Amino acid sequence: MEALPCQGCKGLCCGPVPITEKEYKMIHKKLKALPKKLRDDLKNQPRMFGTCIFYDMQKDQCGIHSVRPEVCRAFGYHKELVCFRKPELATKEMLTFKEKQIGYLSIDFTWKHF
Repeated sequence: MEALPCQGCKGLCCGPVPITEKEYKMIHKKLKALPKKLRDDLKNQPRMFGTCIFYDMQKDQCGIHSVRPEVCRAFGYHKELVCFRKPELATKEMLTFKEKQIGYLSIDFTWKHF
């Protein structure tokens, strides 16, 4: 988030997010370690339709940034994942996933899965 101007976007570019089995397990572990109040605050926020369930609307940032999925880490830097505010950063070739995706956050995986 340092290079991209994410503040102020309110998660418009964040979702639906494809995840792998490994990413699911990492997110699950992170959420279990969060204090209940922080977890509940993140869980109960109203979000725009399609925005990732882990986007923290109050802080205007990713609520699971340290374990965010590969596609989130790549966003803004690949030709098919262009940030509309800084399109010049999208210099890398098409993103190829290393692992098979098992579904999408906000569609296939919601808070009840975590």
